[in-house]
Amino acid sequence: MPGASGRVLVVDDSQVIRQLIRVNLELDGFEVMTASDGAACLEAVHRFRPHVITLDVAMPRLDGLGTVNRLRVDPRTGHIPLVLVSASAAPGEGPPAGVDAVVAKPFEPTALVREVRRLRDEGRGPTVPASSRTLAR
Repeated sequence: MPGASGRVLVVDDSQVIRQLIRVNLELDGFEVMTASDGAACLEAVHRFRPHVITLDVAMPRLDGLGTVNRLRVDPRTGHIPLVLVSASAAPGEGPPAGVDAVVAKPFEPTALVREVRRLRDEGRGPTVPASSRTLAR
């Protein structure tokens, strides 16, 4: 049954990546909405009310980290777990401030689904203060 596992907003400027993530999450029972960049994410998030959001880093108009910052300061979205899906993730580093998990591209779809499921189940912990943890550029 679609949506039985929860709702996920998938944000990536690559249509191929959005579709790959969408199909795998839907096969696991999630209801999925997609957005092509951070600005579209901010427009859709209040309508869709996702349990988890996956975000690419490099996107037009508003990138992933800028989107994270805007989501975290909004009391209506600050609690939503965020997964950064990025080719620029540095091995061994924790997620940047405000991000709950990082999945490196290229990724194994089942691993991403597992991470989304884990975050849906655990929810978001306390807000992480700004720190020096950043993505490798």
